[in-house]
This record gives sequence, structure tokens and C-alpha cells, in this order.
Amino acid sequence: MDVLGVVQIIVELTAVLLLVRPVGGYVVGVFFKERSRLDALFGPIERGLYWAVGVDPSEDMSVGRYVLTLLLVNGLMIVIVMLILNTQGYLPLNPTAAANMPIDLAFNTAASFMTNTNWQSYAGETQASYLSQMIGITFLMFTSAATGMAVGAAFIRGFASRDPRPGFREINGIGNFYFDFVRVLTRVLIPFAIIVSILLLVQGVPQTLLGPLSYHTVEGSISTLYRGPVASLESIKHLGTNGGGFFAQNSAYPFENPTPLTNVIEIVAMLIIPISLLYTFGVMTGNTKEGWILIGTLTTIFIVLLSIGLLAESSNPALSNLAVNQSSGNLEGKEVRFGTDNSVMFTVSTTSTGTGSVNSMLDSYTAIGGAVPLFLLMIGSLFAGDGSGLLTVLMYVILAVFIAGLMVGRSPQYLGRKIESKEVKLTFLAFLVHPILILGFTAAGIVFATSSLLNPGFHGFTEMLYAFSSAAANNGSAFAGLSANTPFLNYTLGVTMLLGRYITFPLMLLVSDSFLHKKTTPYDAGTFRTDKWIFGLILIGVIIILGALTFFPVLVLGPLGEALI
Repeated sequence: MDVLGVVQIIVELTAVLLLVRPVGGYVVGVFFKERSRLDALFGPIERGLYWAVGVDPSEDMSVGRYVLTLLLVNGLMIVIVMLILNTQGYLPLNPTAAANMPIDLAFNTAASFMTNTNWQSYAGETQASYLSQMIGITFLMFTSAATGMAVGAAFIRGFASRDPRPGFREINGIGNFYFDFVRVLTRVLIPFAIIVSILLLVQGVPQTLLGPLSYHTVEGSISTLYRGPVASLESIKHLGTNGGGFFAQNSAYPFENPTPLTNVIEIVAMLIIPISLLYTFGVMTGNTKEGWILIGTLTTIFIVLLSIGLLAESSNPALSNLAVNQSSGNLEGKEVRFGTDNSVMFTVSTTSTGTGSVNSMLDSYTAIGGAVPLFLLMIGSLFAGDGSGLLTVLMYVILAVFIAGLMVGRSPQYLGRKIESKEVKLTFLAFLVHPILILGFTAAGIVFATSSLLNPGFHGFTEMLYAFSSAAANNGSAFAGLSANTPFLNYTLGVTMLLGRYITFPLMLLVSDSFLHKKTTPYDAGTFRTDKWIFGLILIGVIIILGALTFFPVLVLGPLGEALI
């Protein structure tokens, strides 16, 4: 490990943690405060949008109506974007002459970006027009992140404190989807994305509608330099925990991530909103310590797994008997301008959130180095996506409280509300969705799509396992050794993404709605407090043990088996 690289990692984590409180507090104002100083700026725009759609944003929706509205709005956007991709060859703003996408690839792409996955079975610079990149893909990057944050806000309302606080809206239900969806777009994602876009532009990320450039190389041949509206996509790609790249090489490409400073900006951007929402949760439950315990617990797991990844990539055992200088670590598949340490940091950050962008090729990592991001995907990513991460985190919290209650022989309760049979069953169902999708579709892929594997043995199995783990976790990163653009994989990966998001959302919102209608009981001497570090240790154990028990056998067939041979 390089000392300078480690210092940069520390600076990045420190910057994120320093921003958690102001960003989390700002989100509290967006969703839960009655009035804001920004109402004069954003209010007219929001009221115009509500009027155009014909909805009453003050109306509380039932959980069923909230979910149905979400599904209808998201489904409509999938259809619209599929039509754009299917007809992009006939539409304007297509300087690269991108052909119409086949129906299977259009379905995979639209489902991928609407579910906040951003898995890409296509090369963006050649297979997607500028119109598709902007009105289709960048549009879904905003709306998928807004959907996740809207669900996160609805989820928080079920657990929020019922103590009347001046300046806060009264909570009588899980809220209104249109209200949450519009406000996160106008007050969070678009303003933040403009700021990040400007920072990236200053560092050299292009933003243009001009077509590709042809140039003569030193050897005298003619080559093509692709460009386009990159900065606007790149900013929401990380802020919205999306991850899809304008170029096939994603954030390893100089036009997406040209300097070490842009690498820092992108890492901070992808971590800040998911972690800050945990602080928002603590504020709204009336106990900020609750939020900080969750942040501290997940950050601890993050640091441990990051350390394992750094050690694994400090050298490549396959090259140990060759005259290869490995003082800079395992540089195969990594950009020299970032080095090994900041490549691993980027990888762990992108798989600890729902982002999925990459600045190095994961297929070139060592077996253990590749196992780290794979395990993060298998546990649903630590902080997961914007908003949707709250559902994943609280799923583990409820399971941890339930298990701890069984251990001490007391009825489990969380935030003063009893956890009963209904909540436990719904939470376990939500937990089981993930492994069923990963293991079931990986088995199908090994049987029916063996020809898509570019490597044999353990490593080839890991490529398939990683693809469906990424799809189920709505992450989108890939080992890149899999030829995924086939009808079978396009359809099965697309279905995995849809089920991974749209089954978990309703189940966990039902849990939140159940908590919403429970009476709060005061803490007493026998209450197991969840705002103490001892609970953080239990939560770490539950996450690691459940992940290991569920996926250890299949990991042995993949990266662990590769490491042992």
C-alpha cells in the first residue's frame, strides 16, 4: 500500500463524514419541514408540476396506493425510454449514427436504468445516440434516484418520532409519492448535480453536442475521438448512485474521470447521499445517536473490507515467480493515474453503495480482491442506493433486534415499538428475495449461457455469479469478462433487476406502515437500547454471519476456490 494513497483515502472518508450532518439536515428540510427559505425559489416550479400532472401533493396515500403509483410512474418511464432506444436511429441528435437497439437490449437498458442498476450491455459512445444518452439514460438516472429517495422518505415516516415538533409536518401516513418525487428532483438531485457538473467541467470532463472527432495518429492512421454531453451524465451518475457510463470504459476513461481530483469528487459524490440519509433517519426518529450508530457500524465494515481489498491488491500471487516489479501493487486492469489504492477505494465505494461505476477492471483483480466487492453485493451493499439503502439497512436492523431479543428472552422492540410476527415475516421475505434471485438466476445462467463466459473454471463462474449479484443488488458493476449482450442474459438480468427492486420496496414499506400504527412504549431498565455501540457490534455480526451462511458455499465455487488453487 502506498502512503500517499492511504492518506487520500482518509481524506475522502473524512470529507464524506464532515458533509453527513449538513446534507442529512438539508434532506430533513426537504421532506419533513413545513417551511423552508428555499420555498420561494422552488415552490412555483413544484406547484406548476403538480398542476400539470393534476395531483394534490398534500394528500396522504395508503401504502398500497403509494406503491401502485410508484409502479405505474416507473413502468411508464420504462416504456417511453424503450421506445426511444428502439427508434434512436431515426431520431435527431445522433452524430455517431447509432442504430436502433434490439428489443432485448432496449428492455435490459430501460429496466437497468429505471431500477437504479445501470448495468450496461452496450457501449455508450457507439450504441447510444446523444438523444438516448440525455433524454433516455440521464433522465432515468434522475428519476430512478428520485424514486429511491421518495421511498426512503416514506419509509422514514413509519419510524419517525410522534412528538409534535414546531416547524415539522404532522405525520399521519407514509406521505404522497408525487410530493416526495418532485421535491427530491427540484431540491436535491438537480441542484447538487449542477454543482458537481461544474466541478467536473473545470477538471476537463467534456459537455458538448458536437459529434466525434477524427484525427491522425503518430503512426499515420486515422482514429476517432468520441465525446458528448458527458459531465451532466457523470454528475448524476454518482450522486444518484447510478453508475452507468457515457463510455464503455466507465470512470476508467479519461473523459469521464480525467484527474485524481475528479476521482475524489466522484467517490465523495457516490457516498454522501446514502450515508447522509442515515443521519436524516436519526433526526426524524428523535434520536440522532441512532443515526450515528448506524453510520459508525456500516463504516466499520466498509473500512475492514477496504483493508482486505487493499492487502489483496498489494501484489498478484500469479506473478510472484516472474521478474515483475509489484511495488505499486497489482496494476493489471488499473489506471496509473489513480494507482492501486484509489482503484480499490473506488471499487469498495461503488459496491458499498448502489452506484456500480468502476475506474478499474474488476476481472483483473486477484481472487480475494474480487471477492470483496462480490460479498458487498451479496449483502445488498452496505449503504446501498439513494433512499433504497435505508430499507436494506433497516432490514438488517430489524433482524438484529429480533435475534438479540431471542437471545435475552425479551420481546424485541425498536424505537419504542414492539417487533411482532407480521414485521418479522415481511422482513425475512424481503431478505430472502436477494439470495433467491442471485442463486437461482446464476444457476440458470451457468446452464443456458455458458458460451458467454470468457474464462474457464472458478473465475468464469465468478463472472456469472457477479453479474446476477450486481443485478439483484441494483448495483450495475460487472466483472467485464462476461459477454452479456445476448437475448437470454439481457432478459434474465433485466428481470432480476426489476424483481430485486420492486419486490423489496412494497415489503419494507409494509413493515414501515405497520410500525406507523403501533403505540410507542417508553424505555425502561430492561429495554435493549439500539443507540449504543453494543448494538452496533451485534448488527455487524448479523450482517456478516447472515451473508456468510447464505453465500459461503457459492463463494467456494467462485473466488474462494480460485484463491485456494
